[in-house]
Amino acid sequence: MDKNLLELNGVAAGYNNRAIVSGVDLAINPGEIVALFGANGAGKTTTLLTVAGALRPISGSIKLFGEPHPGSLYKAARAGLAVLTDDKTIFAGLTTKENLLLGKGTVEAALTFFPELADHLHIQAGLLSGGQQQMLALARILASRPRLILADELSLGLAPKIVQRLLNALRQAANDGAAVLLVEQHVNAALSKVDRVCVLAQGSLALEAPAHEITPAAITDLYLSAA
Repeated sequence: MDKNLLELNGVAAGYNNRAIVSGVDLAINPGEIVALFGANGAGKTTTLLTVAGALRPISGSIKLFGEPHPGSLYKAARAGLAVLTDDKTIFAGLTTKENLLLGKGTVEAALTFFPELADHLHIQAGLLSGGQQQMLALARILASRPRLILADELSLGLAPKIVQRLLNALRQAANDGAAVLLVEQHVNAALSKVDRVCVLAQGSLALEAPAHEITPAAITDLYLSAA
């Protein structure tokens, strides 16, 4: 199995040539979930957008699946990258089943991650609860078996029970060989599902450690010290 599905070397990224993050070094292997924590404004989403190809790095380099980043989200997606955000990317006017059919995977494959969606296949997606909509968005992605998943605040505004379901599905995908870069505010919940933790503070990586070696309190301390 290939190593380092994602590799960042000295990456600086931001907007209008002004760096929000700089000097970021990060590598993710198949089967790994890496959580990227940080206070609001620390540069988490900027980092994900740069990895996705929506932003070009100001400096440094990114390798995707062992090759130089193709430079656009479209090309990265064709190579096996998937992006999930907090805005529940679904088609509200279509049924749950029709949404799933728009993905590259099968309905059956999607339901292995969230079997509860089977009872809502013929319901308009816009009528689902917020948690069900996020399950639908994630199920459609996971059914296509992406090689690398970028998940940005997928649990925002959702009940803890739903957050656990989403994190469990990401863990299942990683166990099947996908790599996951997860931006998440639910530190306690995420720590039990991820392999490694990176903390962004003041635009740079302040910490990288195995998840079992770090505590939520230590992460909070880094937030406060960077404020």
